[in-house]
Amino acid sequence: MSFDRRKFNQALAAAGTLGALSPFGIVNAQPKKLKVGVLLPLSGVQGFIGQSCKKGADLAPEVIRSMLGVDLEIMMADTETNVDVARTRAERLIQEGANVLVGAFDSGQTAAIAQVAEQRGIPHVINIAAAPQITNQGYKFVFRNFQTAIDIVRNGLSLMGDLFQATNTVPRTAVYMHVNDTFGRAVTKGIGALFPRQTQLPFKIVDTIPYDPAAKDLTVEISKAKATGADFLMLVCRLNDAILLRREMIKQRWNPMGVISPGSPGMYEEQFTKVLGRYAEYCVSNVPWYNPTAPLTKVVEKAFLKRNPKDRLVFHGLNVGFTFEALLVAADAFKRASSSDPKTLADAIRQTNIASKMTLGGPIKFNAKGQVEGIGSACVQNLKGTPTVVLPKNAATAKPVFPQPSYKA
Repeated sequence: MSFDRRKFNQALAAAGTLGALSPFGIVNAQPKKLKVGVLLPLSGVQGFIGQSCKKGADLAPEVIRSMLGVDLEIMMADTETNVDVARTRAERLIQEGANVLVGAFDSGQTAAIAQVAEQRGIPHVINIAAAPQITNQGYKFVFRNFQTAIDIVRNGLSLMGDLFQATNTVPRTAVYMHVNDTFGRAVTKGIGALFPRQTQLPFKIVDTIPYDPAAKDLTVEISKAKATGADFLMLVCRLNDAILLRREMIKQRWNPMGVISPGSPGMYEEQFTKVLGRYAEYCVSNVPWYNPTAPLTKVVEKAFLKRNPKDRLVFHGLNVGFTFEALLVAADAFKRASSSDPKTLADAIRQTNIASKMTLGGPIKFNAKGQVEGIGSACVQNLKGTPTVVLPKNAATAKPVFPQPSYKA
């Protein structure tokens, strides 16, 4: 049989419209596995929170395979709680073949990853990070299934008013303390914009005290806050600094009506309660939360307990829930697109509409900026060693306690 070069070239050109040829002359089939680069702060000052998020990534392949029939290959990378490391690791994951990036909890690190993803044309699904500017820059490959700082503050202040009403209390003054990182500054900006409009809130902010989330000593800051004589402490924190701050409050015998976060991590984390014991009690966090009654939560919880038999989902629900959902978004788009091509995946992510979800709020649908709207919040109070939903009433499993009992009591 003679070799017809002209016919071979015609066949090659035709195959090019369908896909690349394998070494054996066969058109490549639809990839069976989606490679997802997951970036989290597994070490450094946010290490405990990053490890908590990782629990959601670890269980995702098994659960998503059973739900969608999609295989995920998780490519895990530690950002070391460092913006520059986050950027470098994102580049490396893309070089190693990641089709999608997920991460990274912290706003500063996430912003760096988003820049890399946009430059390289790789979809980036944010699990947790609130700085508004991340989805306000016209990016085409960046998507966030989490509240922006302004949404966190709006919901957090509203729940604060609900808390005072539910407990028949009228605090008149608050001192505001916040971490001075990207997230803390974004929330503070939101408070500056929204607080003056919250006419239903009975208190005024008498002082604002920023601090470094990596601080080793907060003696001066707590002394200053105590000296204001404020009725309660309004706090935007992380985990390690929240522990340090609470210890210093006990040391200085400062016992305000309570400690309330208008929306930040730290006080509902398992490590906070493990380290502080009874001194972690009654702290309040108004935050995006998971729905413990949702059918998907039951599925995820079963997989969580299988992998972590000595643990409890309630201490990781926010971190696990939003990390799992980020991977679900990627897998859902992959299934609908039938392709791992970055642009095709990004187009499919834009068309996401996931109603059966784990977290509070409406369905996962991205607006023109790549931002999900309508994510719900809950007032979560540490009661009997457990972060417990106390508001809104339709999701509450206990009644709020405010003011908090004194330390001695």
